[in-house]
Amino acid sequence: MAAIDPTRGFLKDVKRIVIKVGTAVVTREDGRLALGRLGALCEQIQTLNTQGFEVILVSSGAVGAGRQRLRYRKLVHSSFADLQKPQVELDGKACAAVGQNGLMALYDTLFSQLDVTSAQLLVTDNDFRSAEFRKQLTETVDSLLSFKVIPVFNENDAVSTRRAPYEDSSGIFWDNDSLAALLALELKADLLVLLSDVDGLYSGPPSDPQSKLIHTYVKEKLENTITFGDKSRLGRGGMTAKVKAAVYASQAGIPVIITSGFAGDNIVKVLQGQHIGTLFHQDAHTWVSNGELNARDMAGAARESSRRLQAMPVKDRSKILLDIADALEANEKVIVYENEADVINAKDAGYEASLVSRLALKSGKISSLAKSIRVLANMEEPIGQVLKRTELSDGLILDKTSSPLGVLLVIFESRPEALVQIASLAIRTGNGLLLKGGKEARRSNAILHKIITSAIPEKVGEGLIGLVTSRDEIPELLKLDDVIDLVIPRGSNKLVSQIKSSTKIPVLGHADGICHVFVDKSADMEMAKNIVVDAKTDYPAACNAMETLLVHKDLMENGGVNELVIELQTKGVSINGGPRASPMLNLPAAPSFHHEYSSLTCTIEIVDDVHAAIDHIHKHGSAHTDCIVTQDREIADIFLRQVDSAAVFHNASTRFSDGFRFGLGAEVGISTSRIHARGPVGVEGLLTTRWIARGSGQVVDNDKGVVYTHRDLTHQA
Repeated sequence: MAAIDPTRGFLKDVKRIVIKVGTAVVTREDGRLALGRLGALCEQIQTLNTQGFEVILVSSGAVGAGRQRLRYRKLVHSSFADLQKPQVELDGKACAAVGQNGLMALYDTLFSQLDVTSAQLLVTDNDFRSAEFRKQLTETVDSLLSFKVIPVFNENDAVSTRRAPYEDSSGIFWDNDSLAALLALELKADLLVLLSDVDGLYSGPPSDPQSKLIHTYVKEKLENTITFGDKSRLGRGGMTAKVKAAVYASQAGIPVIITSGFAGDNIVKVLQGQHIGTLFHQDAHTWVSNGELNARDMAGAARESSRRLQAMPVKDRSKILLDIADALEANEKVIVYENEADVINAKDAGYEASLVSRLALKSGKISSLAKSIRVLANMEEPIGQVLKRTELSDGLILDKTSSPLGVLLVIFESRPEALVQIASLAIRTGNGLLLKGGKEARRSNAILHKIITSAIPEKVGEGLIGLVTSRDEIPELLKLDDVIDLVIPRGSNKLVSQIKSSTKIPVLGHADGICHVFVDKSADMEMAKNIVVDAKTDYPAACNAMETLLVHKDLMENGGVNELVIELQTKGVSINGGPRASPMLNLPAAPSFHHEYSSLTCTIEIVDDVHAAIDHIHKHGSAHTDCIVTQDREIADIFLRQVDSAAVFHNASTRFSDGFRFGLGAEVGISTSRIHARGPVGVEGLLTTRWIARGSGQVVDNDKGVVYTHRDLTHQA
């Protein structure tokens, strides 16, 4: 079974369903009843009935079927002279009377074959003006459903006081679509399914190749933008009538799905929560922001825009970045305003102090971001660089060149500046980008995305950088391994682990930032204190902040450990101890060595020597960034060679493990993976390679006559 569409999770609670089948589904092109489609419809209803669903059917088609039968009768009883006269249109009410009889006889026969009982209920608009009628209607339907009988409704066109079927749109209901919506409300249905002759609502006429199926209808977004095609070939209003009825019912709290009645299992698929048809729901506006596409369309738009970006001259691509930097600085006040609103909301919601700290755009942050973007803009062009050039044979040259990865999906928590860094790197490397930030930074992310995309030229398209606003979109995006090339999660261990287990798309990132500083016995203690304090307090919430301080056992004897502890405590750092340090230093026990505090708290432990420190890091670390402070070059070399982390430092704070500080301009994150990119991931980490061959008519022909030279021409490139 196909996966459930996250926006249709409510379907698991559906029990009572109203299904409306249109004239175009019930009848064939020649006006005769479509026996195959009606049979498939009845089989689906029988399946739902068996599964415990309460099914109410509203069926059109009586007038169309009756017209075909009366035309035949008229033909049989007409003389040749009669046929030469102008033909008068048949009376619609007479057509309804004849057709209703045949239609119900067919339903009764089909349902009987499936051991299901059906009941006919004909209603008119005037009936619903009576409160007593509506009460009796509900009681009758409830009674029928309790016996698992299928009520089949139709408007009683034969005795309706309307001028004629299909001509009068006044009243409480005006066609079977609006009747179905009215019944769904009156009978307290959980779902209304409108079956049509197309797959759902399209952005334009379904026959137009440019039209796209709309999976979720957002009234505020689409009400005045959809172009409808012709009305139903036999019914009253076609898709226009269905949309009107669907909007009416959904706004009143009844979810509606418009889907094709031509497929033999669409109703069952709808109840399974599959991503088919068009959903109308009163909460739809909260799922999809204005201008947002569905997951696949968004990824496709990012890829198409990235190709247009790659085709631009290098100078023009650099100018986009410079324009973004200028726009950020020009809009600093509004960015700070929106960010402050997020910070206030986060505090009011009771978020942890470490998250609030990561959320805030501190003073000078916007200018710092703009500066890093300008550094990127002025870097050497990364796309199309010849990494290796080889002469395969005389006149046949092969280049290995740098190339964009394609479309990136970056999921990040808390830090709004990450959006700016990631977007600028994607533009620099010619990649399409989908971004999903944390809900706590909703306003900050929205304004930053708006400013950045406004600086992207129309010929590239704002779709280059898509902002995913609904958490429910993530599972759908993680399925798109055919259109998304790399996922980069930035956030908690839980977030990264969930993403890695939920997708076939390659994932680049790190789950934890358990960074260590090991102070050796030969360390310069003033240097050690400065490094340890900086690594812990410069930005405690950062993934490259020190979480565990390891100290050589000899420093217990000469007072070095006490100096480090006092220095940290003076700076407001709370210290927990490992199994050795806790009793020796009278410190509370650490919850775990594998604990990322992301705050002004750290763990301290005593180790015997550099080898014990390395073993501890390998056992409890996260392969992110680790540092040794020592004056002994030989000990330092052992540490640098043997610690298997993405970044390993000697006599320098772990806080230097950062894309900007590494001179990468910016970073999309820090990777602890051993494949593709490791450590701070900047421009190079978002590139792959392509092979470009230039020949002069060479063919393989089983390598006859080919003289391979394989001469390295890289330095001549």
